[in-house]
Amino acid sequence: MNKKIVITGATGLIGRRLADRLIKEKNEVTIVSRSIEKARSIIPSAYEYVKWDYKKDPADFVDGKDIIIHLMGENIMAKRWTETHKKNVFESRIKPTQVIISGIESAKSKPSLFIHSSAIGFYGNTNEKVDEDSKRGEGFLADVVSAWEGEATRVEKFGVRKVSVRLGIVLDKKDGALKKMAPPFKLFIGGPLGSGKQWFPWVHIDDVVEIFKFAIDNAELKGEVNAVAPESINMKNFAETLGKVMRRPSLFRVPEFVLKIILGESADALIYGAKVLPKRLIGYGYEFRYKNIEAALKSLFK
Repeated sequence: MNKKIVITGATGLIGRRLADRLIKEKNEVTIVSRSIEKARSIIPSAYEYVKWDYKKDPADFVDGKDIIIHLMGENIMAKRWTETHKKNVFESRIKPTQVIISGIESAKSKPSLFIHSSAIGFYGNTNEKVDEDSKRGEGFLADVVSAWEGEATRVEKFGVRKVSVRLGIVLDKKDGALKKMAPPFKLFIGGPLGSGKQWFPWVHIDDVVEIFKFAIDNAELKGEVNAVAPESINMKNFAETLGKVMRRPSLFRVPEFVLKIILGESADALIYGAKVLPKRLIGYGYEFRYKNIEAALKSLFK
């Protein structure tokens, strides 16, 4: 049966692809955005568009809906981590989540599922092996994700299933990390960032869409899931494979101290990388479309 689905943050990298998929499956998709004009231009075939300012508007759009997909949040790596940017990153995740949960609490007809994008930043600045049963790490990103997921968990009090999708580094040629990392290789000056020894927990954009769909379709799946490919590689492996696929060398390493000078505190997100395992997804039977980094990159640069 077709479902009534709300998507916040739908004009971003993941939201665009996911909305398109759900609309093609004949679901009634409501797009919640700060700019309806932008949302219509990016996702022209939605069932409904809602203009929303989480700082002043209630989330009354959740009443009568079956599923809420919450993707809203300030781009973490868009700017240097000043105190102002860190505050915006934190508030843009916590406050909208609080408002939506309050909307669900007061809704006469509550959704059955609340699914939101989270991040493997939960595990902090570590190079250790982790899965969903691992404890939270240290650092700014760990603080943000822990608070974010804590707010989302409140929805379970109202009988709503909650899934927190902890995203790894999403690979898409047109946006995200890969869009920024590919140009130096085109100019023959590409290479790994930092030592190259740090883990690089990646996931193909096609798998991200499928993971959200998997969470929607599997009523027993709840809690936190790591959205990362099962293959564990480090930054050096990734850079070499990217160079190979693009037929370019991977020779010019960017030292850690240079990253710290340019990016400040946010450089830690590039210098460190946990060996994140998708234990829960595999346990529930999810089959990754792209398990191998070379195959994933070839699909994006074909």
